[in-house]
Amino acid sequence: MGSADGIGRRRFLAAGAAMVGAVVLSGCGPRRVGGSPALAGVDVGGKASLKEHAANARLLFGFAVDTRQLRENRRYREVVEQQASIIVAENAMKWRALRPAVDRYDFEDADGLLTFAEKNRIKLRGHNLCWHESLPVWFDAVANRGNAHRLLVDHIRTVAGRYAGRMHSWDVVNEAINTRDGRGDGLRNSPWLRLVGTDYIEIAFRTAREADPAALLTYNEFGLEPETVEGAGKRAATLQMLRRLKQRNVPIDAVGIQSHLEAGSRSGYGPELTKFMAACREMGLEIFLSEMDVSDRNLPVNTDSRDAVVAESYRSYLEMTLQERRVTAVLTWGVDDGGTWLTAGEPRRDQSAQRPLLFDSSFQAKPAFAAVREAFVGRMRPGSGASAARVPAYLPRL
Repeated sequence: MGSADGIGRRRFLAAGAAMVGAVVLSGCGPRRVGGSPALAGVDVGGKASLKEHAANARLLFGFAVDTRQLRENRRYREVVEQQASIIVAENAMKWRALRPAVDRYDFEDADGLLTFAEKNRIKLRGHNLCWHESLPVWFDAVANRGNAHRLLVDHIRTVAGRYAGRMHSWDVVNEAINTRDGRGDGLRNSPWLRLVGTDYIEIAFRTAREADPAALLTYNEFGLEPETVEGAGKRAATLQMLRRLKQRNVPIDAVGIQSHLEAGSRSGYGPELTKFMAACREMGLEIFLSEMDVSDRNLPVNTDSRDAVVAESYRSYLEMTLQERRVTAVLTWGVDDGGTWLTAGEPRRDQSAQRPLLFDSSFQAKPAFAAVREAFVGRMRPGSGASAARVPAYLPRL
């Protein structure tokens, strides 16, 4: 995986004990992360938390969260409260969740998430206002060329308008690029493209700005990381689209790089991603690492070795990306391994559960937790690419 293999991995394994020991779980004295008890009764907040270290590095840190788990699982809720300065809904703000019928909205889960965030002084990202997936079951039968523009505009006005002034940011358009569809502009042949036309992205962003002038408006995309032919095509098409939007004065503030990584992959990421981020910076865009996780589907079954390689993947990726001063937020897609989409979405051949996140299914902090924390510390060390002297005072919206 680019900089995560070879020497980098050996360096991580050699320093593993020191890295794991770096995270102090106070309240019951110093503890190694790998052997830490579940969060109940153990203080991992304050100066030991990820959100504290992220703030010191001029970053926001958080998770994609499951609203049912927040309501029903105390340990899950404790991790979010103690570690996150920003959260995003896994599903509660997607079309399918909000639109049970063409003429009816259901805001119960979304409202509850906002209440939780505001109560705990955690910022909230909205995900998402326009996507080709997670559409309601009625969409195919109802949406057509005559009404799709109105459906999109009305949805954005209603949803973004309901939470205006209370959101950190919105993923306005999600995953609009798919070079495999063969279009010269790289756009995905999505229902929105077919029914509204090529300007649906511009329409979505302008409508979102009208509905909520305060939120950071984001374009969110996957597959931007790999040093592959397909990754290069995705980056080029995304930059082409972003430049076109900026040239037309479309209100776009940020880019979400989803950062779904694969542990042990040699095509992972490297200088081309750095160039992509620099191009985004030159357009005046902030950058969010918006959905980070590390698939271990191709690693050996041994849990300790899997956790070590996953942790090294987090460390090396963040060590590289956080040198870019416009990176202002890091979120993992999920809180704990028990809730990851990867176990079903990218199953291991041995059928064991994936371990791609910072906490295991018992809410014990893992070596990846220490790796992420150390990457945040490293961002502010003298000589780092995003040292305190180079991070603009206005970034991020803490």
